[in-house]
Amino acid sequence: MVSLDDAVVARLEKGGSRYEILVDPDLVDDWKEDPSSVDIDDLLAVTEVWTDSRNGERPTSDALEKVFGSNDVIHCVEIILRQGSIQLTTAQRKKMVNEKKLQIINEIATTATDPKTRMPHPRTRIENALEEARFSVDPFKSVESQVSDAVKVLKPLIPLQFITVRLAFKIPGSSYGAVNQILRDVTTRQEWLSDGTWACVVEVPGGMKNELISKVSGRASEAEVKELD
Repeated sequence: MVSLDDAVVARLEKGGSRYEILVDPDLVDDWKEDPSSVDIDDLLAVTEVWTDSRNGERPTSDALEKVFGSNDVIHCVEIILRQGSIQLTTAQRKKMVNEKKLQIINEIATTATDPKTRMPHPRTRIENALEEARFSVDPFKSVESQVSDAVKVLKPLIPLQFITVRLAFKIPGSSYGAVNQILRDVTTRQEWLSDGTWACVVEVPGGMKNELISKVSGRASEAEVKELD
């Protein structure tokens, strides 16, 4: 359940009256795409429908029955989510935009590289380029849907290439457990060598290469790594 401090108002004008619920803005889009993927209790700050949430004014059961066809709160909540709109204060919108913008920048920084150097662009370079392009972040659209739009406006300003790199690691057997936690989801091949060393090949987006190597080195200082063609 989202806290009252982090919740925003979802509002529906219907039957000449206003109906409001307090929701987690990050979960509304997920719920709309697939209601079964989000627990309503997680999405709501309070399991209530209001006519004025700020002043704590609630509609009568008869009013809910007349407008929504039921006085069941969850039924009413679902209609408000589908047909209503999110109301944000200036501070809430600014916070959501900044958080979504950082997520977009991080997604590009960890998947794209500079084709000349095959190295990831610094996040500040991506952020500055988005500012230069006057890229507008929508706090309610998913990161994935906005990354492609961001890439389009970035390409005339900074070179971007989306590649997958293959890295071969040799890890001392004593560090296998710690390193495997990092690499297991991206490992495509692995084997134990006769000297007790664990060897593996991983595939990751080019922008993640340096970060991944750094993480592995932090767990196993004697690790060997080689980028494969």
